[in-house]
Amino acid sequence: MPLVIEVKVVPSSGRVAWKLQENNRLTCYLKSPAEKGKANRELCTLLAKALRAPSAACTILSGATSRLKRLRIDTDWSFDMLLEALHIERQMKLF
Repeated sequence: MPLVIEVKVVPSSGRVAWKLQENNRLTCYLKSPAEKGKANRELCTLLAKALRAPSAACTILSGATSRLKRLRIDTDWSFDMLLEALHIERQMKLF
């Protein structure tokens, strides 16, 4: 069953980084500018590399021209496994 996630993209940030927001939405900082699909390709390449899958395994379902994207990743991985592959730890609230 494919994994569907929401990602907020920050293109032209000068760095590549992943961050987990409080609402369990990923934020991805990309070096590529948001022109001619460069940021979208970089996003799919980064996800595919983390999952050790081909780039074609990542499909943008919605938001191709928006910062908020909905992605389908053809994998058997869970969201927690994806976070682990991206080296993101889920913070538990203390209070």
